[in-house]
Amino acid sequence: MLMLMLVAAVTLWLCPLVTAQPLCRWAIVPGLIFKLLFPLQTGSLFDRLSFSSTTPRLITHPCKKNIALYLGNFKTSLGQVRVPEVTSAHFTSSLLLLVVAQKVYIYDYENDSWNVTFGIKHPVTHVSGDNCCYTETLFCMEIGNLVFAYFRGDQISQTYIYYSNNGGFIFWKYHYDRQAEITGSLGGIFQFFSLSQVGILVVDQGKGMFKYSDHPLNRSLGLSFDYNGTLDILIVPGQRGILLLWFEHSLLFSHNAGQLVDTVRVKKGDQTLFSSMFEASVTIHNIAVNENELAVITREDNLYYGNLGVVPSSVIKVGKKELGLWAGGGGSLAEIIGACYHAELIFVVMVSNPYSLGFQATFYESGHTLDGNTKYNLDICLKQQQHWGRTNPNFTSSLKRATISTVTVDIANKEISCVDVKPLSTLISIGCDLDKRIVIQNKISACSKGILDALTLQDNYSFIIEKEFYDPSFQGQPSSQDLHVPYSYSQLGCPLLVYYDTPWKPVVELWRKDTFQEIVDAEYVLLEVNGQFSYRYSLTAQSALCTSQPQNWTTMIKEFGMPFLWNRENYVSCHDSNRNATLRWPDVQYQILGGRTTNQIIFSH
Repeated sequence: MLMLMLVAAVTLWLCPLVTAQPLCRWAIVPGLIFKLLFPLQTGSLFDRLSFSSTTPRLITHPCKKNIALYLGNFKTSLGQVRVPEVTSAHFTSSLLLLVVAQKVYIYDYENDSWNVTFGIKHPVTHVSGDNCCYTETLFCMEIGNLVFAYFRGDQISQTYIYYSNNGGFIFWKYHYDRQAEITGSLGGIFQFFSLSQVGILVVDQGKGMFKYSDHPLNRSLGLSFDYNGTLDILIVPGQRGILLLWFEHSLLFSHNAGQLVDTVRVKKGDQTLFSSMFEASVTIHNIAVNENELAVITREDNLYYGNLGVVPSSVIKVGKKELGLWAGGGGSLAEIIGACYHAELIFVVMVSNPYSLGFQATFYESGHTLDGNTKYNLDICLKQQQHWGRTNPNFTSSLKRATISTVTVDIANKEISCVDVKPLSTLISIGCDLDKRIVIQNKISACSKGILDALTLQDNYSFIIEKEFYDPSFQGQPSSQDLHVPYSYSQLGCPLLVYYDTPWKPVVELWRKDTFQEIVDAEYVLLEVNGQFSYRYSLTAQSALCTSQPQNWTTMIKEFGMPFLWNRENYVSCHDSNRNATLRWPDVQYQILGGRTTNQIIFSH
């Protein structure tokens, strides 16, 4: 598949470079190219979009190998007609996000439909995100739904950054701790799942460095590196923390999500010819990656190849003759660059997030094969880093915060050309047991009472939230228009029935796989995902017997900039003494359910 991507990039580079360029979705099926029709605000369609760069790009879907977006270079007959400009694109699970004319749009390529996003109130130029291709578990799907939108080049202290956790449909303002104190311009913001950190690329006085969001990495910046041009940042699929940063005269590499950034070297055998692509005096036309391989195409019609293993990053040059043979289908890349020479191999085990996950590896002989070769076993014992007892608390992340780490086994001394022995990786979720799930008890539903039926709910069912009763910014203010909400029966099942104007509290059940465990009596909070506020709480801070001012959605959104960051890390009980939050407003609604109180909610609209 890498070959197909590179063939497309090499071929399309030969097209002339002009200012107006079409935007197409390209499915890698011979003879099929689909053009996107972009809807203007007037309701008309535009069959062309201009691409902000003069260099064409091929953006592949990390998980669906037959889907790619081509931002290309073809002549236009539009003359001086102004067309919308694309500055950034990103694939989520089944959607394509595009930044067009400093606004974010959603293209559903499976249903050939466009949607606008909600919540972004300032111009943006770029979107960023990641994809998890391992499994369909909830935490893996959540990775693909997390997206940032931002204006690259803005001063960080003054810029607006937006965040979405639903694939880009709704964005909220992202609050980065002490953002106003950061000096420099914004090179990008990324969710590094390999570290369970949000990283901001700070650019200042020709240097770039990453700043991280959470303990223990938030106390200092990553090591600085030369930032001599506007760098595009590519997160290599697989959540191993591998980054590629590049523009036409530079190619940089990081193994650990930007903590250390180095140049990509050009080698021939064991000899280093050039310490960087800049020193090699080449002009990079485009790069392509998969989980384990890197290919660089230059304007000089040369191909450079490297593997993305544990060894210091380097590439080897593949000549024009071999490139032409490869593009013409004359052989696989492995055949062209040479077979793997298996010498005495040195295995290495790595974790991408050592602040949360520790390991102990044992390598030993385990017998012989039928032809007399020695067999070996590699046993790896994983444990949450805090429980090994080897590290200082200043090194480990918070025990209250769920994290992710990738475990990778690779060969340290393999050659660049050794493409048939790839690293083995697995994604580890460090947090709640993935076999456990929370279920809201639903004994009285709209289906059981004959109000609705399952077939109706599965037939593109939707409902309307009147504008007086919802606020997409979760501030409890009426909106300007009604909200049309599609109903997901596969996720929600039949709606639960609740009596009007009668106190009610959900019964929360804990299940492990298909086995009921217990009724959950812990404290929790509820949030209507569309911003609906047609309900109230039965208790106030005073009647809940609070001794300090309780937290609520308004104060938490004001402090953290989005509604989904009220969690066990920042929750403070009002029943504990708190000098910084004395009980000044006893009549405010108490918005925490469960625990020691009898608090309930009342639907009264």
